[in-house]
Amino acid sequence: MTYFYGLLNLSLWQYIVVTLVLMHVTVISITLYLHRTAAHSALELHPIAAHFFRFWLWFATATVTKEWVAIHRKHHATSDTEADPHSPQIYGLKKVMTQGYELYKKESKNKETLSRYGHGTPDDWLERHIYTPHSSLGIGILFVVNLVLFGLPGIVIWAVQMMTQPVLAAGIINGMGHYIGYRNFETPDASTNVMPWGIIAGGEELHNNHHAFGASAKLSVRKFEFDIGWMYIRALQFCKLAKPRRVIPKLEQSDFSKDIDVSTIKALVTHRFQLLKQYGETVIQPILKRQMLLDKKQRKLWRQAQDWLNRNDERSIDPSSRKSMQALVSSCSELDIVYQYKLRLQNIWTKTVSNNAELVQQLKQWCVDAEKAGIQTLRQFSLKLTMLGAANE
Repeated sequence: MTYFYGLLNLSLWQYIVVTLVLMHVTVISITLYLHRTAAHSALELHPIAAHFFRFWLWFATATVTKEWVAIHRKHHATSDTEADPHSPQIYGLKKVMTQGYELYKKESKNKETLSRYGHGTPDDWLERHIYTPHSSLGIGILFVVNLVLFGLPGIVIWAVQMMTQPVLAAGIINGMGHYIGYRNFETPDASTNVMPWGIIAGGEELHNNHHAFGASAKLSVRKFEFDIGWMYIRALQFCKLAKPRRVIPKLEQSDFSKDIDVSTIKALVTHRFQLLKQYGETVIQPILKRQMLLDKKQRKLWRQAQDWLNRNDERSIDPSSRKSMQALVSSCSELDIVYQYKLRLQNIWTKTVSNNAELVQQLKQWCVDAEKAGIQTLRQFSLKLTMLGAANE
């Protein structure tokens, strides 16, 4: 019966363990090599580690590095807009979950996407002569290897291996990661952390953290979050096979204020998502809580306004509801003021065409006006910005 069970002749539980291990190797290859190294340059891998992951992805998934990287970079550049290759906000969650791989293959044929976003990917002899032109050869060899080693159960193992990327990466992360979960940072897209323990998808479950700081090699932020990909990075680092280039910067504020200068602007841009979260919690939230207590009849509407004010996501509600939100906010002068100041603050860090002197002047004026607004929480937040500059000198 060797021909039926293969050369290894494993038990049922051994087959299950082998399958899970092989799937996990694929997941780690995707997150460490394709995502954190090739797409975002957040991680530097030793050539031995980099080529192992590249070979495994060709062998087990038929993935072409340039295609994957280009599509992912385009996703970041156009997140949750009509140009996004796989946004559930545009295509619907069901389609991305069930047809995510098809959306990926369709975009991989877009030469403009590959040309614009695929720069800096491997272009050596192996890539030009084997990995790219013969991308399906690897999974064909894998099928034969599985059959020889595991017998007929190897066909099932192979099928499960083929499902790893479409289900976990294309489906769950691209789908649920922009639809369901919690948010640490109010990014301009709809990204979410699917769950705080990034184990199944190699840490990619912490998708909102990643969209806030795409160039970070570490995806976990809060104490209860766990990024298993970072655990492997640290292990590879210990073996001199990996070197993180960047991690999510910590928001630091000094105990004293100083005059706003270029260092303040740099800190503002670097920590914009943390500051936006702080603004919502310390400036907007107290006013909203008072309004909910004073206007209990419209408490449900105030709760909706709370989400809208914090996220400022125009796609989160329909146009008619948006008008209701705007009218509700306008009915409370304090809330209307702090909301307008939030928009002004966001406008400062989005003005990439402005020079540093102009940005410094705009932030100074924002702080002066915030001091005069007569709202205590807004004045305190303004003071925090000057402390931010002092802490990052």
